[in-house]
Amino acid sequence: MRGATTVARDEPSAVLAATRALLETLLDRNALSASDVVSVIVTTTRDVTSADPSDAVRAIGWERVPVLCMSEIAVPDGLPRCLRVLLHVDAPSDAPRLRAVYLRGATALRPDLASRA
Repeated sequence: MRGATTVARDEPSAVLAATRALLETLLDRNALSASDVVSVIVTTTRDVTSADPSDAVRAIGWERVPVLCMSEIAVPDGLPRCLRVLLHVDAPSDAPRLRAVYLRGATALRPDLASRA
């Protein structure tokens, strides 16, 4: 499952809150629980440096979930202060198709997916 969000400013509280909100929304919209998460990849644009998003993953209790955080490549005219996640999940074979989540300014990345609540 994938998702993205943005932060208004690069401050630890904003980065951690945005990461947490994105992860919780991904699980909620897909009717999954933390025990379904196999691993997490988080990327941030290079203008997000004040906090490690994996701290938000740990703060919501995902202590045993492997997390990899990376910086995105610098892209001209890229969306500023953006966090993206890719969740690997163990979903039931009869589960509905997993839904991506795009929050805040990241809705501009995929308006076709962002509009599906």
